[in-house]
Amino acid sequence: MLRIYDTAARSVRDFEPRTAGKVSMYVCGVTPYDAPHLGHGRTAVTFDVIRRYLAWRGYEVEFVTNVTDIEDKIIARASEQGITEPELAAKFEKMYFDQLDRLGVQPPDHLPRATEFIAQIHALIAELIAMGRAYAIEGSGAYFKVDSLGTYGKLSHRTLEQLLESAGARVDVDEDKRSPVDFALWKAAKPGEPAWESPWGAGRPGWHIECSAMALEILGEDFDLHGGGSDLVFPHHENEIAQAEGAGHPFARYWMHGGMVMVGKEKMGKSLGNMLSLSDAIDVHGPRSFRWLVAQHHYRNQLEINDEALTAARATIEGYDALARRLRAAGAPMVAVGDTSAFADVMDNDFDTPNGVAVIAGWRRDANTALDAGNLDDAAKSFALVVDAMGALGIVLDDGSSTGEDASAIDVLVQQRTDARANRDFAEADRVRDELTVLGVVLEDTPTGTIWHRL
Repeated sequence: MLRIYDTAARSVRDFEPRTAGKVSMYVCGVTPYDAPHLGHGRTAVTFDVIRRYLAWRGYEVEFVTNVTDIEDKIIARASEQGITEPELAAKFEKMYFDQLDRLGVQPPDHLPRATEFIAQIHALIAELIAMGRAYAIEGSGAYFKVDSLGTYGKLSHRTLEQLLESAGARVDVDEDKRSPVDFALWKAAKPGEPAWESPWGAGRPGWHIECSAMALEILGEDFDLHGGGSDLVFPHHENEIAQAEGAGHPFARYWMHGGMVMVGKEKMGKSLGNMLSLSDAIDVHGPRSFRWLVAQHHYRNQLEINDEALTAARATIEGYDALARRLRAAGAPMVAVGDTSAFADVMDNDFDTPNGVAVIAGWRRDANTALDAGNLDDAAKSFALVVDAMGALGIVLDDGSSTGEDASAIDVLVQQRTDARANRDFAEADRVRDELTVLGVVLEDTPTGTIWHRL
């Protein structure tokens, strides 16, 4: 049975979806005011793997991620760049999804933006005020009344007393709320800022309210999974729960949080000045190396992403590619996928990709051993398991298939080199290899013949 670590329960729980055979899943997305960084990449790949595995497991998955397209950082950055907030948000949203596309992250089934859900946000705030969970202050906006909800803090496991002790530092100087732990549902607009009319004055949504409103509107009450980075547990996800359940709407059944990306011994963060570009990592090491490195570490653990780790991941993936090319060159038959239970057993334990990777590595060894022994059928059977499980991780292997307009010409050159080697004309063989190198072609001499692939 699939089991998932639930942040609220602080334990691994049996997964019981709202509807048998279906999974409704909401993952907090991006606030597009800057270029995507490694943390964005890790979170996106993590939940893409979870989504893919659930589908591999036979579930019908409905996946939602959002874009916070209006927020203080967007307003400030747009002012700096002399463009409108929608222009800035669109610019960085495209940049974000372009990099996710390079990583092979599947597009969401729904991509709601905060500015598209103003009516639903208004309705939820009105419910909270009617139930005594929130209040409005003229000229300031609307706030959630934290002490009105006895279950507040159940996700982050913080008490009201603890929150009051630490809340003073979080109160903005221009806020006029009744308690330092209360938080904004609707923020009154300052002169020159984007604003929407509301019963509480012209303004914009608070950061947290959009996700509660969008998740409930798209997935409905009591949906299955809510995910995001561990930095969102408090206050963002805690406040999402409060807004939904405070208005009487059962919210997410399971809460999943991915670990932080580390740079050296520090967490990566804008305030630390150590944010690294996601596009640079992909440019240098390739998307499959990034995905493999993410899969090698459990999603809840911290992960250091650096050149050394990505280089090692790339070498491993190239080893799998080499196996794929050996099998193609040897003429291994296509076979049906066999028993994948070893992979499913470890992945069912809270999406344990590190042990899933270990299972795949075992099948790779079996395939290479069988191929070395000339047993193509057994090699093909083991390799079929590798390919199937890799698909659940979102990784496609390169078997060096001869593709492209010049593929036939390359095949001719490869054969010329093979003939030259057979005739012990090594000078000619080296000349042909150099010619292929100029064309961006890499040769591999295997026990079953020479195979090639492009750089």
